[in-house]
Amino acid sequence: MNPHLDQLHPYPFEQLRQLFSGVTPNPAYSPISLGIGEPKHPTPAFIEKALMHAMAGLSVYPTTHGSEPLRVAIAGWLERRYAIPAVDPGTMVLPVNGSREALFAFAQCVVDGARGNALVMSPNPFYQIYEGAAYLSGATPYYVNSEPGRNFAPDYASVPDEVWSRVQLLFVCSPGNPTGAVLTLEDWRQLFELSERHGFVIASDECYSEIYFGTTPPLGALEAAHQLGRSSGERPYANLVVFSSLSKRSNVPGMRSGFVAGDPQLLKKFLLYRTYSGGAMSPPIQAASIAAWNDEHHVQDNRALYREKFNLITPLLKGVMDVELPDAGFYLWADVRRTGLSDTEFARRLYAEYNVTVLPGSYLAREAHGLNPGRKRIRMALVASVDEGLEAANRIVEFCKGL
Repeated sequence: MNPHLDQLHPYPFEQLRQLFSGVTPNPAYSPISLGIGEPKHPTPAFIEKALMHAMAGLSVYPTTHGSEPLRVAIAGWLERRYAIPAVDPGTMVLPVNGSREALFAFAQCVVDGARGNALVMSPNPFYQIYEGAAYLSGATPYYVNSEPGRNFAPDYASVPDEVWSRVQLLFVCSPGNPTGAVLTLEDWRQLFELSERHGFVIASDECYSEIYFGTTPPLGALEAAHQLGRSSGERPYANLVVFSSLSKRSNVPGMRSGFVAGDPQLLKKFLLYRTYSGGAMSPPIQAASIAAWNDEHHVQDNRALYREKFNLITPLLKGVMDVELPDAGFYLWADVRRTGLSDTEFARRLYAEYNVTVLPGSYLAREAHGLNPGRKRIRMALVASVDEGLEAANRIVEFCKGL
């Protein structure tokens, strides 16, 4: 067996299952889960229709590169969304079966384990796929703590040069999971300069980009690169790729549809890798994805639902814990120190007494540089209906007041 498998940590939801072992939740309350970031808004009917009308595609093998109409639809969305120059759908876009599998596979393609002492860097807290991808590629994870004083942005300036010199891949998550933090243009300028100096690849995970609360959409990596003069020349978007998905944007997590876009040299190698790993998207899923990427009305409606929930729920919770509206995304990243409980105690007792599930923040982070930045925090995914979200919030308020 691959010895790197022994380095993998239990997934957060397995840790949560163990935390709740032996607990019988209060039967007076129906269960409400804010623990898993699984979109619960209805899938738009026109996407379901497009999927059903394309079922004849099940009779053929799909190509790893995806159909040209799908790549054109994704390229067009990128150009419209980020106001960037024309994206070549043949060399700069690759459809994938959701961003999760692509993020993991990309590390296996990029990291050169023969170089020794390879590092894969990620924010802390983080999406655990980054860590697993690092270990299975033969690299060591390096965590950069997110800082509340910087609106939870990681402090990359604190990383020593001797560390940067060993980094082969940097995972960026903007908007962040679980913090909701969005990188600024100056953040990107710093990262691009570091990448150019040390030669590492940047993988920007942007699957929460379409859920935001103001009038200005979150800045994307390709958008930042264009504004900083890195979108043209012999190698546009050098050492930069972005990952996105329809799961959150269009409420279709079961479709497992996303894409990778950016540096054509990296995507050429990644396509080669994927022709061997077998990651081709089903033709009916491709057809439904084309319909989704070409429509923005349903995205606006979806965003309006999240805005309503966050505007109603955040003020309620602020009365009993330290929590603020995030830059973007559908998580609240709350500090529960005012309750006198640890994040794990808070989650276990809330589940037992009020049948509401939240995720302890320490499960989403690692001890690094003297602290676990998730400790004393909880992540709440406001993915359910407005009414169910409000019911959960009111139970949490009652729980905290009763402590």
